[in-house]
Amino acid sequence: MRVVLDSNVFVSALLFGGVTSELVALWQKSDITLLLSRNILEEYFRVLAYPKFQLSKEEIRGIIEGEWLPFVEIIKPGIRLKVVKRDPSDDKFLECAVAGKANVLISGDKELLSLNRYHGVQILSPSQFLKEYFR
Repeated sequence: MRVVLDSNVFVSALLFGGVTSELVALWQKSDITLLLSRNILEEYFRVLAYPKFQLSKEEIRGIIEGEWLPFVEIIKPGIRLKVVKRDPSDDKFLECAVAGKANVLISGDKELLSLNRYHGVQILSPSQFLKEYFR
């Protein structure tokens, strides 16, 4: 199962409990393959640096390098999409998903979720994904 995580899902999975945190065990057991592009990685670093998370640069690097990066496949999207009207920066998740032949883009973003599917990539919330594939 090839999966792209949007920023909110990524942060929730690593920093908070609840349904989204169940994704961590799935990628650590290789039940899912996480797909990552450079643009997505840069956004993950930026989001983790938000003051509300109170993480040092060393803690952020430890999270990325220790708990996440060993489980990803790097994708270099050769396409630029213009699909997400309200927040065009979210197009990077679709670009990575399409280029990496992802099965699912897991998101909490209402505009992405409203697409349901894009070029063969199913777009699901974390709870929908877990319910459909792992419960």
